[in-house]
Amino acid sequence: MTDDERLFDETRPLEIADQGCFFAGGHYAESDAGRTMLGQMFVQYQVPAKRRHALPVVMIHGGGQTAVNFLGTPDGRRGWADYFVANGYAVYVVDQPARGRSGFFKGYGTAASRNTDSVAERFSAPENVNRWPQARLHTQWPGGGEAGDAAFDQFYASQVESMADIAALERMMREAGSALLDRIGPAILLTHSQGGPFGWTIADARPKLVRGVLAIEPNGAPLHEVKFTGAPDWFEDEVVTRPWGITRGPLTFIPPARDSAEMNFVRQERADGPGLTRCWLQAGRARQLPNLKGIPILIVTAEASYHAPYDHCTSQFLRQAGVEHDFVRLADVGIRGNGHLMMLEKNNLDIARFLREWVEKKIK
Repeated sequence: MTDDERLFDETRPLEIADQGCFFAGGHYAESDAGRTMLGQMFVQYQVPAKRRHALPVVMIHGGGQTAVNFLGTPDGRRGWADYFVANGYAVYVVDQPARGRSGFFKGYGTAASRNTDSVAERFSAPENVNRWPQARLHTQWPGGGEAGDAAFDQFYASQVESMADIAALERMMREAGSALLDRIGPAILLTHSQGGPFGWTIADARPKLVRGVLAIEPNGAPLHEVKFTGAPDWFEDEVVTRPWGITRGPLTFIPPARDSAEMNFVRQERADGPGLTRCWLQAGRARQLPNLKGIPILIVTAEASYHAPYDHCTSQFLRQAGVEHDFVRLADVGIRGNGHLMMLEKNNLDIARFLREWVEKKIK
């Protein structure tokens, strides 16, 4: 393969052998309106004319988002899905159940959404508020990052309501993701944010079909949510939302745990470095995660994201559980200034190239 073939050109037309869509998972449920379906997941796919990697990439978005995150950027550039297709990968993008093209129905309960100020503070302009120590380093959003800016308005238009019960959603994604892999065969999972725990649960359910996990700032930290308070203290523990450590629901542990109450956690006495939270990790002899062992896993964290203070805790939890993996801060490989939604930012294809090169070294 020539250097020209390996470097994605945004102006090059995509050569597609096949494309389409279908639904994975779902079950019938009775309601006041009669029998309906819940838990189904919309899947859209493209297969390149020249397949250079046997394994497809399944892209799973985060909270409030849909597959749109991977299809393009709010300022009109190509996204990660196009990048991987252009470089010879079949790509499947999904809308989580109760989201986007998967549909939100009465049986999903209450819906959650975010206003423009909270979206800008967390995603597109965190440097204007500085709730966490790294926020001031954010430089890569394509525009002003607040309502009224063209790129922000395009991005905010893509935000959707989603079910508030994330534990129930996690169960649905485990089932729908498993059904997807049963249909398409072995694949690489690329997960982002809220989608991160879904990667762990799908891999736990289908360890032979998950051949790699690219966890882009997976939902964390272990056990507690983190509240960002600004200087000087920066962080507070909020409620426990991941009682199994990195997930809301059970994983296959050895020794087994019948209930999350059997999990034993202790908080670090000191943070691992400046600007970092103190991790909640397993105390004593850590339970192991046998179904995740041996799967090539990459955890990626951006320089300026709200995940920068705590993604190392997710990495440490996995290592405690016997799951070897690579944990990479993008700044350490020369990719600077990114926030949580790095797939939409100005240097999004630099990050996509880093991910592809990691895959080609680590996953066969």
